[in-house]
Formats: sequence, C-alpha cells, structure tokens
Amino acid sequence: MISAALHGFILAFGLILPLGVQNVFVFNQGALQPRWVFVLPVVLTASICDTLLISLTVLGVSTIVFGIPWIKIILVTVGILFLSFMGYTTWKSKPSERSANLESFPPRKLIAFAASVSLLNPHAIMDTIGVIGTSALAYSGTEKIAFMFACILVSWIWFFGLSIAGRLIGKLDQTGRFVLILNKISAFIMWGTAIYLLFSL
Repeated sequence: MISAALHGFILAFGLILPLGVQNVFVFNQGALQPRWVFVLPVVLTASICDTLLISLTVLGVSTIVFGIPWIKIILVTVGILFLSFMGYTTWKSKPSERSANLESFPPRKLIAFAASVSLLNPHAIMDTIGVIGTSALAYSGTEKIAFMFACILVSWIWFFGLSIAGRLIGKLDQTGRFVLILNKISAFIMWGTAIYLLFSL
C-alpha cells in the first residue's frame, strides 16, 4: 500500500509540475490579490476539481465517458474555444488594471473561472485519464485507494503552495512587470494547447 501511495505521489507531482493554464491562473491570483485569503476560493475550487477528476479517473468512470466519441469531440471543441478566448484575454490584460478591480471581483466569478480552467481543459483531462487512469489499473482494493488519495494530496499541496509562491512574488514585484511577462507566457501556453487540441481532432 505504501508503494502504491508513493507511486501516486510521484506520478501526480510529475503531471502537475509543468506550467499550464490552471497553474498560471492560481499563481496569478496569488500575485494579484491584495490578501492571500482572497485566493482561497480559487485554490479550493482547483483542488476540488482535481479531486473530482482523479477520483472519476481511478474509478474508471471518465474512461467510459471518453469512450463515447461525440462527448470527446464536444469537450475538445469547447476547450479549444475557451482556451483561445482566455489566451486573448490574458494577453490583453494588465496587472495594474486587474489588481485595481480584484477587490470588488465577486468570489463566485473567481470560483467559476477556476472551475473552467480546471474542467474545460481537455488536454489536462486526457493526460489524467491516460496516465493516472492507466497507472491505477495496476492496483486494486486498498492499494488503489492509497494511490488515488496520494494523487489527490499532491493537488491540494501544490495549489496551496503555488498561491503562496504567487503571493511572495507579488510582494517582491511591486511594478507588476513579472506578472505582465507571465501573462504573455500563459497566453502562448493557452494558444499552444488550443492548437494541439485542434490537431488532435
């Protein structure tokens, strides 16, 4: 059981580490929000969404759903449109403008946005199914549960840590120049992912 948990921990860490849409959004919120507590809705939403995806993947539900071709096509198409729009919005946004409006930005909108970057990213979902789902097939019973919880634990630790790192960078970079550069990079990542998904159709 310990080896299954360790496998899940290392595997999930390797998957979540690369710079992606979800990671960039959590980090940006940490850097831009006036107080760290305001980032909690984003962190909790991203963590809960990952928990849901990992649980469904390990239990085999998502694999069955993705076995239906038209569901996959719809999800990928929505993902392409969403990532293209978000790339444009992120590219055009300026840290000074965004930080000025963040205090009045309703938590429900932050939650909706965090959920969308978590659940409307087919590339991440397919990675989860392809890697975590496939690896989970090697286990059963308590070992499978240990593997699943280790993967989930990584998500929660990662998103909390990422928001704190963003907060520290935000304090150090008062000019907002770093966040502006990060916005440009994240826009390219979103567009790149959208192009990848388009070719995958």
